[in-house]
Amino acid sequence: MAGRAQPSGPAGSGGGAPGLLPLLLLLLSAAAIIPRGDGQNLVTEDVTVVEGDVATISCRVKNSDDSVIQLLNPNRQTIYFRDFRPLKDSRFQLVNFSNSELRVSLTNVSISDEGRYFCQLYTDPPQEIYTTITVLVPPRNLVIDIEKETAVEGEEIELNCTAMASRPATTIRWFKGNKELTGKSEVERWSDMYTVTSQLLLKVGREDDGVPVICLVDHPAVKDLQTQRYLEVMYKPQVRVSQNYPLQGLTREGEPLELTCTAFGKPQPTDMRWLRVDDEMPQHVVVSGSNLLISNLNKTDNGTYRCEASNAVGKSHADYMLFVYDTTATTEPAVHGFTQLPNSAEELDYGDLSGTPVPPTASTEALPTVQLSNASLAFRPDSRAGEEGAIRSVDHAVVGGVVAVVVFAMLCLLIILGRYFARHKGTYFTHEAKGADDAADADTAIINAEGGQNNSEEKKEYFI
Repeated sequence: MAGRAQPSGPAGSGGGAPGLLPLLLLLLSAAAIIPRGDGQNLVTEDVTVVEGDVATISCRVKNSDDSVIQLLNPNRQTIYFRDFRPLKDSRFQLVNFSNSELRVSLTNVSISDEGRYFCQLYTDPPQEIYTTITVLVPPRNLVIDIEKETAVEGEEIELNCTAMASRPATTIRWFKGNKELTGKSEVERWSDMYTVTSQLLLKVGREDDGVPVICLVDHPAVKDLQTQRYLEVMYKPQVRVSQNYPLQGLTREGEPLELTCTAFGKPQPTDMRWLRVDDEMPQHVVVSGSNLLISNLNKTDNGTYRCEASNAVGKSHADYMLFVYDTTATTEPAVHGFTQLPNSAEELDYGDLSGTPVPPTASTEALPTVQLSNASLAFRPDSRAGEEGAIRSVDHAVVGGVVAVVVFAMLCLLIILGRYFARHKGTYFTHEAKGADDAADADTAIINAEGGQNNSEEKKEYFI
């Protein structure tokens, strides 16, 4: 019968020992018609092995009665009959043989060795049980392909990680630094092998420059299999202005001021310049590279001075607000008038008040928000103190002016009221009843009045 032991000799063998040939023919003929039993007295286990390793198959008898134990391959060829190996495959080696166990090792396991192996016990009735060998194949190769070797901040790039020819299919995980990310995987099957490709879409920022992106494989045949690529991100400059002199004093009239502008980006900024916001730069200001020097401060120097830096990606700036105090100023606030504005709202999130480097994230298009740097922490409160003093002086002048206007208005009101009451004070006399003092009644008085009815139009009194 095809796929079973042949009656001409031990299955898969080129012949046996001459004295054993009749016995083998009898036993193998019986094996060809042995039905599978329930395996009540025969025990074995499934085997999982990585390709290239060693698999060990064990056929054990619970209660031995000296019955013959035989091991067959998936093609029903006899591998071992007791301690005899009819099959000419040197990869099978006898590990242990006794009346209760037949243990055989298979070295350099390959995919073709996968399948069911049969343990047979010649009892009455005969017994048979099978064990399954499963072969695991780790990925042949693990590769990360990146869409762009160099990206610009804000761009979204695509990364692909491919694990080739594995069995079973692998699970791919993504990490950026220590943070796990989520990718999208596709599985392709080629014969008995699987190729898995995982795609990751990643929006990069300047903080990602130099950070490794890791592709890690979860597979039962291998541990800690991973590969990585380092991101290279280009970004616009981050600019800072620091006050070199005076270090922590007031910027008074007649004294010098020295500022230094520093900028870093990728690529390194190549163009740096100073300007005065909303006004022309004073002629006595000396600009030398990244430094700005005013040797003799005066009130006309008040304003905002800006340092701009640019590279191939874009342009950024930082501002310094100058307030010149009188020479008589004695109060020294903790800091002088320094303010640095970030180029975007994102920079505020990365501001480090302790003085450690700030991860660069600038955008000149966004509205500026206040960012405190080392220099700003060292110099800002003075400007507030100076501004508060100036505001207090302005407040006194305004209050004095308001009081003067109120007093003047009250005086004017008093004068007007005095004139009004003076004009309406006293008794008014007219000559309308002259000559009627002795009249007996009103009618007679009217008739006897000087002028009578005829002069009534003339006796009108006007008051202006």
